[in-house]
Amino acid sequence: MPWRPGQKPACFSASCHITLPLDKLSGGFFLGKTMIGFIILVVIVLVIVFWAVGIYNRLVSFRNRFKNAFAQIDVQLKRRYDLIPNLVETAKGYMKHERETLEAVIAARNQAVSANAKVGGNATDAAAVQQMAASEGALSASLGKLFALSEAYPDLKANQNMMQLTEELTGTENKIGFSRQAYNDSVMEYNTAIEQFPGSIFANMFAFKPAELLQATEAPEERKAVKVTF
Repeated sequence: MPWRPGQKPACFSASCHITLPLDKLSGGFFLGKTMIGFIILVVIVLVIVFWAVGIYNRLVSFRNRFKNAFAQIDVQLKRRYDLIPNLVETAKGYMKHERETLEAVIAARNQAVSANAKVGGNATDAAAVQQMAASEGALSASLGKLFALSEAYPDLKANQNMMQLTEELTGTENKIGFSRQAYNDSVMEYNTAIEQFPGSIFANMFAFKPAELLQATEAPEERKAVKVTF
């Protein structure tokens, strides 16, 4: 193209430098830094969110675990509640002079049923769980007394229905013991998670309450008496 007046000559040599306005260079550099900073911020936020979700889900998992363990105890307790009236009814025909003991067993059983209903599967209600444990202990004690007295009634010991009920009750008692241990283990795991940092922060934010351990309140000799086989 021919050169025109006022037009800068084209530069074809290696010594020529192409220059751009300074404001355009600085503007592009600023936009680049802003984009990088934004990406870093987004990554940090996502890491924090995933970390928080992971901790929350972990607490939920622990809570569901101990709730399931408590439900297993509840199944066995209700099985025991169902067996006891039949046991007392069978014993009544032979232990005519032990009316007070038989009535005490039924009263303890009814009290245990009521205490269990108050818990309603909520193992974080410390007072209700403690009351349930005490009621179950009283029930085991009354059963222990019943079985101890039944030793004086040979015909009752030989009764087939009594033998079967006692065997079922013994198996249920053993299952309650195993379920209680599994529950207490899961409660310890859950309580530790909500007490330690950073789980304690999320526990306060999302109302993760400590669960109550379920202690066996009956004496060893009482449990042994319940397990007597005829």
